[in-house]
Amino acid sequence: MPKTLLLIDGSYYAYRSFFAIRGLTNSQGQPTNAIFGFAKTVRRMLKDLRPDLAAVCWDEGLPARRTELQPGYKQHRAEMPAEMSPQMPFIRDLVPKLGLHGVSLANTEADDLMASYTCAAHGEGLEVILATNDKDLLSLVEDDILVYSTAKADLPSPEQQYTLLEPEHIEKKWGVPAARILDVLALSGDASDNIAGVAGVGPKTATTLIQNAGNLDKLLADVGAIKNEKLRAKIGEAREQILQNREMVRLDTDLPLPVPLEELTIRPRYDELIKALEWCEFRSMLSEVKAEAKGVAAGKPAAEQEDLFPF
Repeated sequence: MPKTLLLIDGSYYAYRSFFAIRGLTNSQGQPTNAIFGFAKTVRRMLKDLRPDLAAVCWDEGLPARRTELQPGYKQHRAEMPAEMSPQMPFIRDLVPKLGLHGVSLANTEADDLMASYTCAAHGEGLEVILATNDKDLLSLVEDDILVYSTAKADLPSPEQQYTLLEPEHIEKKWGVPAARILDVLALSGDASDNIAGVAGVGPKTATTLIQNAGNLDKLLADVGAIKNEKLRAKIGEAREQILQNREMVRLDTDLPLPVPLEELTIRPRYDELIKALEWCEFRSMLSEVKAEAKGVAAGKPAAEQEDLFPF
């Protein structure tokens, strides 16, 4: 069996945790909702997937190649909520205590770093699991590169708590193979990143165009094959915008890795983790971690302690 590398989109799960759990504070009045959700989610992933290696990837600014092409890139996003801001440093500091490496690069987005780690791991014969909701990263899915999802729409049954999205799931959801998702985004744009698509071309139309042509290069090489006259004119006139959008959504896959693959082993720092959870006053999680630490000290691997995760 090949080893498995788990890559977690840190910002996505921090934000998701903040909005999923509201009003949680410790006795000092410090907000802890995002911390709780993040810690619980990461521990659940480790239990579900039992990876050999793992890392949490963080955004660390925007790459110049995107902001120079489109200065408005991501400029529409709201500021971090006031109650979340003080929790982020704590979350990032909590990651190594949970046993994972937190990785980032200056002026680099997490999805590019995840893509680079994925390609490096793939080259070493590792299976990769991406814990993310990023559309760009879905383009990497292959037989041994999967996406961890807990979205109800993705789950095969109500009883199942998570699923791993494979190539067939991605194609069914998007209407095109995973590798063609970026072609669709080049046409339709990505509102979440403030990337404008071709006027009048939404995701459905973009998907149909790519389905019919096969890929974006073939579409642009034979625009005359588009039957709808108005659509044909729009695509022809927007050629430069489409090519620019493709560059915007293109993932960097050869960035230097802040931590070498072989060093991404999972080693919880139980003493530090327990102190952090005590400050947060997460009583049930604290009890689980103390029991897990005791079991590990007795020689029982954390991943095999099934009774620690009743949820």
